[in-house]
Amino acid sequence: MKEYQTITEISGPLVYAEVDEPIGYDEMVEIETDDGRTLRGQVLESSDGLVAIQVFEGTTGIDRKASVRFLGETLKLPVTEDLLGRVMDGSGQPIDDGPEIVPEERRNIIGAAINPYSREYPEEFIQTGVSAIDGMNTLVRGQKLPIFSASGLPHNDLALQIARQATVPEDDTDDEGSEFAVVFGAMGITAEEANEFMEDFERTGALERSVVFMNLADDPAVERTVTPRLALTTAEYLAFDKDYHVLVILTDMTNYCEALREIGAAREEVPGRRGYPGYMYTDLAQLYERAGRIEGRDGSVTQIPILTMPGDDDTHPIPDLTGYITEGQIYIDRNLNSQGVRPPINPLPSLSRLMDDGIGEGLTRGDHADVSDQMYAAYAEGEDLRDLVNIVGREALSERDNKYLDFAERFEDEFVQQGFDTDRSIEETLSIGWELLSDLPKAELNRIDEELIEEYYVEDETEDAAEVTAD
Repeated sequence: MKEYQTITEISGPLVYAEVDEPIGYDEMVEIETDDGRTLRGQVLESSDGLVAIQVFEGTTGIDRKASVRFLGETLKLPVTEDLLGRVMDGSGQPIDDGPEIVPEERRNIIGAAINPYSREYPEEFIQTGVSAIDGMNTLVRGQKLPIFSASGLPHNDLALQIARQATVPEDDTDDEGSEFAVVFGAMGITAEEANEFMEDFERTGALERSVVFMNLADDPAVERTVTPRLALTTAEYLAFDKDYHVLVILTDMTNYCEALREIGAAREEVPGRRGYPGYMYTDLAQLYERAGRIEGRDGSVTQIPILTMPGDDDTHPIPDLTGYITEGQIYIDRNLNSQGVRPPINPLPSLSRLMDDGIGEGLTRGDHADVSDQMYAAYAEGEDLRDLVNIVGREALSERDNKYLDFAERFEDEFVQQGFDTDRSIEETLSIGWELLSDLPKAELNRIDEELIEEYYVEDETEDAAEVTAD
């Protein structure tokens, strides 16, 4: 291990040093300052005679006299099942005053892509307890399903609700003995948000089955590029070595991408769209594609990345690229939020591309797909009629149209609206769906099998009485 005092330049979070030997990409570095501090860094770029080092703790206090030591290995995370219930900072150091972590092994945080030949197709249901997700945009094990939010919207509350409530249904016997765990990675959050997260985890007992990584807003931006990789390395270990079903929640991916842009600017890279690095698509794919299932392994890694769309713009590079890589999206809606709907999830632009494979008899219930399709169509028609009402008034609409308007209002008030503390089973979610659909005439339920209508449809007695009177 050689030591150098050859720093030539300090630029933002980067330190440049001259070397006289080959240095590996992603190699770990220790920088010793004049005041006795030892800072950690990682090689970001290596060329003949010069390396660029990104410093995790920031470059404050580093000058040209500082010593640089190359450790000859990449950043590794000590992994053990005892990580469950622990809280770490964004670089993987414990911050919960717990006992010392005794690892079973140390793993490279970069990880490796799952061999496509060995991937098992995701098709088992994960119950989040949130009707707008379970009923309309079902999450399945091994899926990557992002939440598209915006500044000022309660995506953190939704993230906590999912972390607290997510379970594998008890009647699912495909993977007996597999337990459920949550890995929570927070990037660039405020100290107030961090306190709220921890209070909720501790109050509800969710921390016992969780591993938490916290990168705060005043932590170095470079650390944000490491945090999701630490979280995913932990998830892979628990899933594929210890047979857990692991749900990984990453918030906020926008802060992660901003860190990439900051580092790219410090390296004087040629920017891509809106100043973000041209390799951001590849970088995000390296994270998102670490979700999945492997044949012959009982565990699974499921991802819910959360991002805030700058300016509520879903064509912005961050949501745009995320949408290309992942299997759908859940939209947090500003209008629903202003109406007091909690959680304010809009099912119309939301999508889960793997939903059809994760629902049905033996997974959720045989009527799930039909109920979801019918509610989606009815809500979409009700939304269209709201625009018409603004022009002609409700009195000008037919009785049929008024029923769809009523359905849209009840759908938001009773199905989507449930608060952040209510945990609904899939049975409760589908029962509420049938209650709403039973307000529509039976002839309008053209997306539901007749046998299911006979079993679940509740006749409106007042409507029947009106028909008899008319006859």
